[in-house]
Amino acid sequence: MFATANNRTDIRQTFIAWTSKKIEGLWTHLHWLAVLAEQGSYTAAVRLGVSKAAMSQCIAELERVAGMPLVMHTMRSVRFTEAGRRLVDDTRAHHEHIAASFTSVREMAGVARGLIRVTAPMAFARQQLVARLKGFLHAHPEVRVQLDASDRLSSIATEGFDLAIRHSAQAPETHVA
Repeated sequence: MFATANNRTDIRQTFIAWTSKKIEGLWTHLHWLAVLAEQGSYTAAVRLGVSKAAMSQCIAELERVAGMPLVMHTMRSVRFTEAGRRLVDDTRAHHEHIAASFTSVREMAGVARGLIRVTAPMAFARQQLVARLKGFLHAHPEVRVQLDASDRLSSIATEGFDLAIRHSAQAPETHVA
């Protein structure tokens, strides 16, 4: 059977798709390779919370996919091949960018922000809430409060309130989230 131009194109596209899927499964391995380069020994595995053997297996899998050695190791040290050093250097900025992005997302979790919609009876809002809002908003500058001071019973579910304060022995069914 002879390979035609169309067959070669199909084979090439299949290989590229397979390689891409295989590489997508190796993101963790690439990170471990970068940590190994940073630490200079397989004790870097401790930093990652894995065994030295697990790290060694991951590096071996990367080398199989790359088709060449990435790390030369002896009993006491590791030395990166030209290909290994290039892979680490080429992916370092991406790892740093991902780490910075994740850090900024985590910082968002520690900061209260956004709109809080509150409904409360008129008297309670005037006597208790309004006096405390200034201090609350000063302590949480990224929070906005929309206060509905009203004696009517509002539905949390249908009117989109985050908090409803009412004088009652039992909360109406529409006020329970």
